[in-house]
Amino acid sequence: MEGSTMMVSSKNKKMGSSKEQLYHVIHKVPQGDTPYVKAKHAQLVQKDPEAAIVLFWKAINAGDRVDSALKDMAVVMKQLNRSEEAIEAVKSFRGRCSKQAQESLDNVLIDLYKGEIFNGKPTKTARSHGKKFQVSVKQETSRLLGNLGWAYMQKPNYLTAEVVYRKAQMIDPDANKACNLGLCLIKQGRYDDARSVLGEILRGQIPGSEDIRTRSRAERLLVELEAVQPPLELSDILGLDDDFVNGLDRLMNEWAPVRSKRLPIFEEISSFRDQLAC
Repeated sequence: MEGSTMMVSSKNKKMGSSKEQLYHVIHKVPQGDTPYVKAKHAQLVQKDPEAAIVLFWKAINAGDRVDSALKDMAVVMKQLNRSEEAIEAVKSFRGRCSKQAQESLDNVLIDLYKGEIFNGKPTKTARSHGKKFQVSVKQETSRLLGNLGWAYMQKPNYLTAEVVYRKAQMIDPDANKACNLGLCLIKQGRYDDARSVLGEILRGQIPGSEDIRTRSRAERLLVELEAVQPPLELSDILGLDDDFVNGLDRLMNEWAPVRSKRLPIFEEISSFRDQLAC
């Protein structure tokens, strides 16, 4: 009798566990008792978005599934027409999220910006120098990403700024943001990449390249680039390994210590390099 009771009890536990798992699957609610789980329960089961936001905040502060908590909270805030608050939350707390979450957070920001500015419309009316004109979602999104990129430049967080600028350029490229991207690459010491981006402006390959101020800025950045880039070494010019060049130096020093340490051809190349640097 006792064994039969234990079997029934065990069977009831399994049924209860199965029902609980089915409940979580149906409602798409994670299992557990953490702030994030409670927030999802408030959002999806209780249909209480205000309570969900409070619990999402608790999850973020507790370090509980921060990537998901921040994104889900932003979605709920948008549903409550609190997009501006959601934008500030994402910008302020994305530093606590993983690198893998950064791109999806950019997409969340883009969606929030579009909802905040266009209210679901394909275009909006803007003013410049007293004239009205229509701005598309694509143009405004790119502009806002450009502003976000500049904000990251001021932190300074050049790597994130580069990612944001490149995304802005993919959506709606323009020469001004290209200049900012060039500056961002210079700050990272990626001189060849910066030279390539700035060269596209001077060759007129990017919309807005004809603007005199933008072209002048691109030229100034190129001058700055040349000033900060380390000069080429002899081995870089010849394409020779440093050990090979140093070995030749030692060999010539042993053979002819009273003469120059370098072969005449190296002296000529060094002189030619100095002329190029002038």
